[in-house]
Amino acid sequence: MKIRKTEHGLTVDAADLGHLLGIPAAEVPAKMRAGEITSQSETGVDADEGRIRLTFWYNGQRLRLVCDTEGNVLTTSRVPARRNPPRDIGG
Repeated sequence: MKIRKTEHGLTVDAADLGHLLGIPAAEVPAKMRAGEITSQSETGVDADEGRIRLTFWYNGQRLRLVCDTEGNVLTTSRVPARRNPPRDIGG
């Protein structure tokens, strides 16, 4: 599995993501548009320089992919977790 970089960000193939989340690939795009699958990406700093972490939340689980800058997946993990709602940090 490899993550692709595009001008819009990072892309994970729906077949790969569906497999890792335990759902059919055909359902992935609609679930993302509906907000049932949410995601976050982070770029490594200091000891994690040269790595990218992609995190997906779906149906009470968190899927995390750690990749190098070329998009090669180095590690994957899936654990039960709920995404915390965004916090309002404004004044």
